Amino acid sequence: MIISSYKQVGYLKRRPASHKLEGITTTQHPGMVISSYPKPYPMNAPQKKVRDAARACNIKKGMSRSSLVDAMINCIPGKF
Repeated sequence: MIISSYKQVGYLKRRPASHKLEGITTTQHPGMVISSYPKPYPMNAPQKKVRDAARACNIKKGMSRSSLVDAMINCIPGKF
């Protein structure tokens, strides 16, 4: 069976490589395992509120500390 897109089916997980344990070589079963992605957890009401406030105040990952503090002091209190 040929799978054209792995994203639709899931992703491939490799098994651990063989290793030596007290002079004995242990091996796992050879091959690959096809597994599906886990479902995302639903957001609860407080998480949605914080997400919407962060979007409205333009808070993003990697922004400077001074602009983050300014947004937290001036913009966020008005959203709650």
